[in-house]
Amino acid sequence: MHSITDWLSGLSGPVVYAVVAALVFAEDALFFGFVIPGETAAVLGGVLAHQGKVSLGLMILVVVGAAILGDSVGYEVGHRAGPAILGTRPMRRHGERIARAQDLIRRRGPAAVFFGRFVAFFRAMMPALAGISHMPYRRFLLFNALGGLAWGVGFTLLGYFAGAAYTRVEGLVGRALAIALAVLVVVALTVWHLRRRRHESRSPQPDGHDERS
Repeated sequence: MHSITDWLSGLSGPVVYAVVAALVFAEDALFFGFVIPGETAAVLGGVLAHQGKVSLGLMILVVVGAAILGDSVGYEVGHRAGPAILGTRPMRRHGERIARAQDLIRRRGPAAVFFGRFVAFFRAMMPALAGISHMPYRRFLLFNALGGLAWGVGFTLLGYFAGAAYTRVEGLVGRALAIALAVLVVVALTVWHLRRRRHESRSPQPDGHDERS
């Protein structure tokens, strides 16, 4: 994530907005969430806003707008070409999860659209599945907009407020990882030593070492 942030930091403001918007949009409209989750782009946008590279308010508008527009395109794609999409090889690999998402839409309807926004796989697939199920677009748009607003504001602000601690956390990661590895090694050696002693205590004494002789 740090390398991506460095790359985005080197871009001009308008390009940063465009890249973040494209990633958020593509997740929902083109199912790119299997590669780069849109929430990662939203958080990165917030981090860059904290660094002063972009405006926080404008970044929130860009993320929310891209989320709602991407969902609407995804809905239209599902409505017009849903069965053909589900028949492709990449979709067949996720058949079980897609079936769960379709069942969620049948049981929960608009609520599935809203809450699906906060689950990576559902966020990428729910708009198209809503279109396939012929959910009325106005109903879809309402809950899509509410979910996109809550999600976009939340994750962008998360990145913004995490920006202050990001540098400190990054510096601590190396030490924390080393300590964790050391603890794991000590625990593994201790368990191995105890198991070895237990095994030796259960082993029969060799012939000729009977204490009564």
